[in-house]
Amino acid sequence: MESDPQLRGQLLQITGRFKGVPGPLLEVLHAVQRELGFVPPAALPVLAAELNLSRAEVQGAVSFYHYFRHSPPGERTLRVCRAEACQSMGGRELAAHAQQRLGIGFHETTADGRWSLEPVFCLGNCACAPAVMIDEAVHGRVSSGRLDELLAGKD
Repeated sequence: MESDPQLRGQLLQITGRFKGVPGPLLEVLHAVQRELGFVPPAALPVLAAELNLSRAEVQGAVSFYHYFRHSPPGERTLRVCRAEACQSMGGRELAAHAQQRLGIGFHETTADGRWSLEPVFCLGNCACAPAVMIDEAVHGRVSSGRLDELLAGKD
C-alpha cells in the first residue's frame, strides 16, 4: 500500500467521511467504487485498518456482493436483465449471445477495455422483455441482432 500514496490518500478521505457512522463498511465500499470505479485489492488493508475490521471482513463483503468490481470497468457497460420475465422471453439466450459476442463472462471486461458485462436483476422493463441497459439507457424487446446493433452504436 505504501507504493501508492495517492490511493491511500483517497481512501483516507473516503473513510474520514464515515467516522462515527455505525457499521459503515458497505457505505464506504459504495463510496470507493463510486469514486474509483472499482474496489482495488490494495484498498482492502487500508479500509480494514481505518474501519477497525479484519481484512477478512472487508474481503468477505467485497466478494459476497456482486455489485463491487475488483478491476476497473470498461469504457461502456452492458447490463443484461436476468429476472424471470426477461428469462421467459429469451433472456438466457440473449445473455449467452452477449457473452459470446463480447468474448467475456459476467463481471468481466473485454481485453481492450471497451466493454464490461454485468448481470442485473430487473430493469423495471418487464413488459418489454428481454431488456438490457447500455450505460444509462434501457432497451426493451432486444433480440440478438438488435443487441449487435446496439453494441455497434446503431441506436
